[in-house]
Parts: sequence; C-alpha cells; structure tokens
Amino acid sequence: MRFKRIRKYFRKKNQNPTNNRKKVGIILFATSIGLFFLFATRLGYLVVVGNVAGTSLEKKTAALYEGSKVVKAKRGTIYDRNGVAIAEDATSYSLKAILSKNYKTGDKKLYVQSKDYEKVATILHDILGLDEKEVIDRLKDGAKNELYQVEFSGKGKNITLEKKKKIEKAMEDAGLSGLDFDEHPNRIYPNGTFASHFIGYAEPEVDDKGIDKGLVGKMGLEAAYNDILSGTDGKIVYQKDNYQNPLPGTVAQKKAAKDGQDIYTTLDSGLQTYLESLMDTAVKKYKPEDATAVLMEAKTGEILAMTQRPTFNPETKKEFSDKNFNWMNLLVEDRYEPGSTMKVMTTAAAIESGVFNENETFTSGEIKIADATINDWDYQEQRRTLNMRQALSWSSNVGMVKLEQKMGDTWQQYLKKFGFGQSTYSGLPGENSGILPTNNIVDKAMSSFGQGVGVTNFQMMRAFSAIANNGKMLEPHYISKVVNSQNGTERVTEPEVVGNPVSAQTTAKVREYMRDVVESKDYGSAYNVYHVPGYKIAAKTGTAQIADEKNGGYYQGDTAYLYSIVEMVPAEDPEYVLYMTMKMPEHWEQKALGDIGNSLLKRAMEFKDEQTDPASENTEKIEIADYRNLGTDSAAADASKNGLVPVVLGTGSKIKEQGTSHGTKVLAGEKLLLLTTGSEYYMPDVTSWSKADLVKLGDLLGVKVTFKGDGYCTAQSLAPYERIGDKAIEFTME
Repeated sequence: MRFKRIRKYFRKKNQNPTNNRKKVGIILFATSIGLFFLFATRLGYLVVVGNVAGTSLEKKTAALYEGSKVVKAKRGTIYDRNGVAIAEDATSYSLKAILSKNYKTGDKKLYVQSKDYEKVATILHDILGLDEKEVIDRLKDGAKNELYQVEFSGKGKNITLEKKKKIEKAMEDAGLSGLDFDEHPNRIYPNGTFASHFIGYAEPEVDDKGIDKGLVGKMGLEAAYNDILSGTDGKIVYQKDNYQNPLPGTVAQKKAAKDGQDIYTTLDSGLQTYLESLMDTAVKKYKPEDATAVLMEAKTGEILAMTQRPTFNPETKKEFSDKNFNWMNLLVEDRYEPGSTMKVMTTAAAIESGVFNENETFTSGEIKIADATINDWDYQEQRRTLNMRQALSWSSNVGMVKLEQKMGDTWQQYLKKFGFGQSTYSGLPGENSGILPTNNIVDKAMSSFGQGVGVTNFQMMRAFSAIANNGKMLEPHYISKVVNSQNGTERVTEPEVVGNPVSAQTTAKVREYMRDVVESKDYGSAYNVYHVPGYKIAAKTGTAQIADEKNGGYYQGDTAYLYSIVEMVPAEDPEYVLYMTMKMPEHWEQKALGDIGNSLLKRAMEFKDEQTDPASENTEKIEIADYRNLGTDSAAADASKNGLVPVVLGTGSKIKEQGTSHGTKVLAGEKLLLLTTGSEYYMPDVTSWSKADLVKLGDLLGVKVTFKGDGYCTAQSLAPYERIGDKAIEFTME
C-alpha cells in the first residue's frame, strides 16, 4: 500500500518534457551568470591588488623572465718562495651540443642545425681530436630521439680554458651556434708529490642542501688557510625569453666576485723537489714505517723544504684508497720521544747553568736511578772512561743523567725555555703541544737523553734554532707573504724570536762539541758519515726507543727505534738546520740518513747565493680580531695565521683578555698577548721585547713594571717560566 501511494504522488507531480527543459535551462543560466560575476570579481581583484595568497604576481612574472648565475671566485694560488706555483685553479669544461629547436631567441636559432653537423664535427676534430664520424652520429642520434642536448665523453671532458676559447672563436668565425660548456672547478698540483701533507689538497664540495660550495680545503695549508684562499663568489643577472634562454645585451653584474688571496710559502721548489727524490730512494731501500725531513734557514726560521713518508700525490689521490693511509701531518701532529738529539739541549743547559766541565770524567755503561737502571747504547761492551765533551759525541745516556743530576730542577726549567710542552701555534690542523716529563725522578732523568718527554718535529726545529742562531730561538714558519690580488697589498711574515734560552757563547761551544760527532775518529758516534764538501758540520744523532702505547713499555727488535740526525751547516755560523727521522726501518745503517743529508745540504749551500727575497713596498696592516672566549689553541693559531706573533699567558683553555684591542690595525709581526682563563701565570722570556710590549704585559697581568735604561729588554728581574705574583717586575733595557 505504501509503494502505491508513493507512485501516485510522483505521477501527480510529473510534468511534460517541455516544462522540464525550461526549468533546467533556467537553473543553468542562473548558475552561469553567478559564476561569471564571481570570476569577474576575482579577476578584478587580481588586476588591482596583484597578489595571490600573499604572493606577488608581478614578482613571479619578473622571476619567470629573469635569470641569475653565480660567478665563482678564483681560489688563491699557493706559490713557493720564488713564485713557482704549487697549487692553482685550473677550471675544466665539458662540451655539450644543444639540439632542441626551442633553443632560440626570436628568429635566431641557437641550437646545432642538421645542415651544420659536418662543420661542427670538423671544428671539434681539429681542436679536441674528436672523431668526426662519431660526432656526426652522436648529433644525428640525439636529434632522432628528440634529446634536448648531447654530451661527448673522452676528449669532450676536462677541456682547458684555452681550448674552450678556441672552439668558441671557431664557431663564431663560421657563423655557427649550439655548442655550450659546463664549468667544473678544479685544483691542480703541477709538482705532484711535493710537501703533500703540508700543502694538503682542495676539492669541490656540495653541502647537504645541494648547494655548490666550490673548492674547499681538506688538509694542510689548503684547509688551514681556506678562508683566505677562497674569496667570495659574485652574481650576474639577465633577462630570459619564453624558452628560458638569455636575451642578448641584458646581462648585468649584480655583485662582483672577489678572488681569494695568494699565499707565498717559504719553500724552495728546487730543494723541495730534490728532497722528495732523495726520500723516495731512501724509503725504497730501507722501508721504514715512516720518515720525516725538514730543512730550515737558521737565521730566519723559514722552512725551505719539508716532507714525510708515506706521502701522496694530490693530483691522483690514489693513496687514499689504502685503508691504512696515514692522514696525519707528522711534523706537527705526531708526538714522539726524540732520543739523543735532545742531548744538544741538555749540554747547552748544563753549560749555561755553570755545571758543565768538558774535562770532567765518568765511567759509561749504566747508572741506577731509584729502582731503574739506565744503560748506554754500548753498555754490553767494555766500559769506557769518557769526559763530558765526549759524553755528547759518544752519545752517553749516563753522561747526560749526571748533568741532569747536577742541574736538578733547572733542567726542567730549560725544557720549558726551549719551548717543549708548548705548541708552536703553526696554524696547521691538529697540532700537538707535546708533553713534559712527569715529576717522577726516573722520567726527569730520562728526559735528559730524550726519553720520557713528548715532542713534535716543529718543536725540535724551534729548539735547534736557538743552538744554530747564537741563542735566539725562532718559531719555524712556512709563509713568506700573503698577497691580495684585488688591490696588490702584501702581508709579509717576519722572523719571530720567541726566546733566548742560552747565550751566544754557550751555543758556540755546543756546536764545537757537535763537530766531534762526525769528526772524532775515536768518540764520534757518526764519524765520517755526514759531510758537505768545503764546510764543517755540527751534528747529533739519535736512536730512541719507541713507546708501545697499546701494550705498555717499548717495542723490541733490532731496528725498533726512531733514528734521527740534526745537522747545522756551516758549524761556525750556521745557514741551515736539517733534521731527519726514520722510524722502524726493515734494516738500518748510518748512511740511510747520511745519503739524504749530504746531498741536500750540498745543494742548499750551492743555492745560497742564488736565493732572492724581494722586499715589498706595499705592506698591508692587519686588523686584530676579538679572541676573547675562544679556545686558546685556535685563537693563537688564528693570530699566527694572520701574521701576528701570539704570546699565550697561562695554561687555561680559553682566552680571557688580549693585550691589543680587537679592531686595532697593526703591522705583520707584532706581538699579541693572549691572557687565558685560570689564576696562575708564568713569566715569558721577554728578551728583545720593546717597552710598549712590556707595558702591555704588566697591564694585562695587573703587575707593576719598571724599566732600567732604554731600548729593548736584555734582562728581567723575574726569570722566564717563574710564577708571576703581585710583586713589581723590573726590566733592563739596552
């Protein structure tokens, strides 16, 4: 019954088809009118306001027809002291041919047209050596498959700028279009293996967001001076056509690129290349675990050549594939016990402190210290009666311990005076500060012959400089100058005297005794091994046990030692200091290092008169940064990197105050006093300091300073490395 009623209702309401069509038409018409007014209103709003959901249509339209391109800054070049390039930019290019027929401006076709395939192939064959038939086939296949562009492998990659320009000119002269190039930043190292761990390498880098960071230093000088070498990228803008192609004549420079600064190192390419060759020969023959060599100018602290083994070629980097590759820069990062070369400093300290008598005799062999027995290297042979002069040339541990006992705590003070336990603030990544002996009586005794103390290669060079340079201790440095290619200004690095641990008279005596090492037939531990024709050599060998840090104690074996030699030439007034080490060779003989040193020093003396060091007349001033609250090591290293001489006061981990306010502009080579956190401070060696620097020292430490005389400091009432209290300090000036 219910369904019948529903059916009856619909029959009653049902109208004929004509009326139904009228009603539908009215509804559609009304809807269309409503939508029209809605769209018209919205369109009017967009035209008047020009904004959709907070987005400007005008800016969007402009962006559609406006393009931009980053202009990469040129990375600074690294040179040797004479302007020979060690590391330089060499942007490479890869070739591509545009085939899309949409690539045009107006009626001008910018793609490679099929009628020009043969002409283009001829140009690429003549300049790049590409096979003409392969080029034509590549172009035809790309067009057939409707590719936007095609690229060319082999000789079509890594194209030089010179060849790129030749191709562009040839295409222009022939009235052809369609070839383009992708630019690839590249860094080349034309000398191959060349102080590689020191120079390091740079390579292209893309960050996590896909942004191209350009060339970034990854090791050594390239990493340490990355901010100086990098420069700042520029930007150009241009208008685009409907096909996103640049419109001719619309390119404008929005921001100029600022190229990186050039760095001139102190390395001499001739000596460095020769050293690399000599090291290769020695390492191949003796197969050590590692080896190092550093040649330094005695009077300036400038490093002329330095290398280590194993090493790598920054051009190929194939050595990186070895999972055991040693990334460490051994010259500043490796801390080791130096052995008997330390006896040079022990002898100097004993002479300076007045306890050395060269004619005093003792019996070599062994000596008891507490519960330990210290042996000489020849202790199993017949014991000898030696005098103290022979203790150095014969390399007697017993003789050095006897000197250490006479000096007492004075020897520990001299270790500090010679810079041990203190960073050289070289600015190179990962520098180790070394360690001083513990308070254990045995460790103190062992430090006199180079065991129980941890040093770096650079620290040893710093200490040796005092012996070679008549008592003036120089910081080893490797930067000659930094040149701003934009304005031509230069920041020149001057020799940095960091202490006067001993007198000129003492060093002359020590060098005289060191001559016995190679000249004394009976008591020279390296008699007739080291020689440079026409010159006397002051030398000292070393044979140090190597600590087994994993298992404790020392490694055992016939050649389980660190062998070393320091040479100063000429002995009377040294021009050069050469220090070499060879760790755990498969077999050993004295001439292993002698063959390197003899040849290198001979050539260095021959080169001496040929060295040039032109003075600069356009010296740049340095603006001092704010180092407060920065880590001590990083602050001092940065100051050194920027041409200043950092003097760290205290042993705190952060910088609390600095002697010269940030923002001050000073000349390169000026001292920057850095006061660390903490409460205990020790007196630096202020020999040769100016009155202005000494006043800054007093102000920074809150200590009254007085002066006797004028000029530069020659004496100080508070000895170097003594704790600074609240008493006034007097300085004698001359």
